[in-house]
Amino acid sequence: MYDTIVVAYDGSEFSKAALTESSNWIKRHGGRLILVHAVYFDEEEFGIAPEILGKRFALSKKICFQARETVSSEFGLNVESLVCEGEPHDVIIDIASSKNASLIAMGTHGRKGLKKLFLGSVTSRVITTSPCDVLVAKKTLSENAGEYRSILLSFDGSEFSKKALKHACELSKVEGAEITALYVIPHYEETIEFFSTRLIKENLLQNAQNIMDEAKDLALDRGVSIKTEIAEGYTAEKIVETANKLRSDLIIRGNYGWKGINKAVIGSIAENVIINASCPVLVVR
Repeated sequence: MYDTIVVAYDGSEFSKAALTESSNWIKRHGGRLILVHAVYFDEEEFGIAPEILGKRFALSKKICFQARETVSSEFGLNVESLVCEGEPHDVIIDIASSKNASLIAMGTHGRKGLKKLFLGSVTSRVITTSPCDVLVAKKTLSENAGEYRSILLSFDGSEFSKKALKHACELSKVEGAEITALYVIPHYEETIEFFSTRLIKENLLQNAQNIMDEAKDLALDRGVSIKTEIAEGYTAEKIVETANKLRSDLIIRGNYGWKGINKAVIGSIAENVIINASCPVLVVR
């Protein structure tokens, strides 16, 4: 399923967690693991002190060497590492494309407070422009288990969520994971300015049930039996809440091809899920 994984690595605890997730996968299922570290070239900074660039490259190579040694000793895997100059998101995407990667794994610092409104340019740009699926690690290295036993799938009946369902079923087969598909009935009063009558609520609930029945049928067609849940409220909030309740090891959501300001913001639902989730999030291309 994921036979070539590119790990965006900067030596932080979250990127180490992404590396551990990836190493566990490759050890169990085989494949190729590639570390990518980007050295950003700031013309003004290096123009004043050009020797800094050489020092950055030396430090980056040391960081990657230590990571390779750790993976080799703990997982018995050989890891390729690349240290490249350039904008981090461009380097990650370029390497993933050139290596025909099936997955990009990366960490995020899960900003809180006012800054949580934006996921960050590197993570969001990688997700919106990636040629393959993207796994965002949310736990630190010490909390990381690297196994998927309980998967929460965000499903709304769209083609994007159907593709995510397909990947969830494939993961379930190879990992033995239990899948729960979640549909969230949105707050329509705030989006189209009407107040729900009893009949409207019943229709919304019936529509939700139809969508969940479709998810079950699609999964059964792939030889997988899944559970379903229906919630009402803010989608991102309910996804995170349900994942916590079920103690999910992984949240899967489709990539809806978000655009926006230079593709830097990937959409409030996905962004808020990634920022606030306590488990890794897999965004299916």
